[in-house]
Amino acid sequence: MTFASRLAAVTFAALMCWTVQASAQQPQQAPYPQQQPPPGPYPPPQRQAGPETFGPDELVSAGHKFFGNVSRGLASVIERAVSQWGLPNGYVLGEEGSGAFVAGLRYGEGTLYTKNAGDLRVYWQGPSVGFDWGGDGARTMTLVYNLPATNAIYQRFVGIDGSAYIVGGFGMTALTANNIVLVPIRSGIGLRLGANVGYLKYTPRATWNPF
Repeated sequence: MTFASRLAAVTFAALMCWTVQASAQQPQQAPYPQQQPPPGPYPPPQRQAGPETFGPDELVSAGHKFFGNVSRGLASVIERAVSQWGLPNGYVLGEEGSGAFVAGLRYGEGTLYTKNAGDLRVYWQGPSVGFDWGGDGARTMTLVYNLPATNAIYQRFVGIDGSAYIVGGFGMTALTANNIVLVPIRSGIGLRLGANVGYLKYTPRATWNPF
């Protein structure tokens, strides 16, 4: 199934997800895992690009080529990420679609790029809950920190509270799992970042199951 067709079905799937939640008989059971603080401590942030890490100029250049004319403000968002988490040793470029009616779903696909460990095709999906509605599609650049091996990205990442940041038409947030930090940077949907919480699950193949 093509990405376009998957995106077209996202909003419908989100509505179905909300309907199931609304009819649940045991509301005391949380449908999603609770957010947890990072399992740090993390290594000190790196400021200079090395053989395994990407410098700010490399990230901004890749982002400008990927986002095109809508890349205004990207440098500021990347600078904020670098000041908080240092330099990533990988990044993901891809597309995603999401839909929500109180409860939402997000699906995406892209490629993980590294300097010396090769590139890897990845897919991600996950639920969200909060004061949110509507549907959208966007290009996404995700900075990847502390990745020990490319296939270590295939796991579930939980959002970090208080990590949302919005500037110049771009929104940034952060997720973590097993000392790995992902920082998705999305264009045009920054206003939705502070309105929902959830997680993303990265997989080697596309799947409709967000859990």
